[in-house]
Amino acid sequence: MTIFGDVARWFADPAHWQGSHGIPVRVLEHLELSGLAVAIALVIAVPVALYLGHTGRGGFIAINLANIGRALPSLALIGLGLAIAIPLGLGLGFWPTMFALVPLAIPPIMTNTFVAIREVDRDVVDAARGMGLKESEILGTIEIPLGLPLMLGGIGTAAVNVVATATLGAIVAGGALGRFIVDGLALQEYDQLVAGALLVALLAILTEVAFAALARASAPPGMTVSP
Repeated sequence: MTIFGDVARWFADPAHWQGSHGIPVRVLEHLELSGLAVAIALVIAVPVALYLGHTGRGGFIAINLANIGRALPSLALIGLGLAIAIPLGLGLGFWPTMFALVPLAIPPIMTNTFVAIREVDRDVVDAARGMGLKESEILGTIEIPLGLPLMLGGIGTAAVNVVATATLGAIVAGGALGRFIVDGLALQEYDQLVAGALLVALLAILTEVAFAALARASAPPGMTVSP
């Protein structure tokens, strides 16, 4: 029980809540890093998935991309990000981590968006075409609204994965909450290490809860969203 007491005392220490290395700053760094990675992945994945889902072409691309994404080890992605950032003169820390997180976020977003559009009732889509709606209007007024809960589920999965993996950015001199874990291990300050792990876990849980709530709120009347 000693470690839990040490962790509680670590959280109770005002010094850990102040300054550029305090908990609030590290949380904001983590949110900034994770949020930007997911935003970039959205810009890349959503337009492609919407096109593939609407046209019904190239479904194997989305599925295979998801399988590849699941197979990529997180540490390998960090190493790849480092290999990209250093030759470009971007240094350590933020950008190597960003280059690792974006590929991690793309597969669940692309797969869920593709499936969300394809699962919209084809009879509804055909009826809209029969009424003279343009393809862009069908996508914007029917397919996206009906598929939005599933799309948000994919974005939520990506966000949780990114929040968890962003911790590894501290290995390449990044900041965020991973700094507590890496520094705690290096200094053998295990109260700091455990506290950092708890903060990352809490942030991941809150992210999951937030996107689940968004998915439920976005569901059209009568539609049930799986938790």
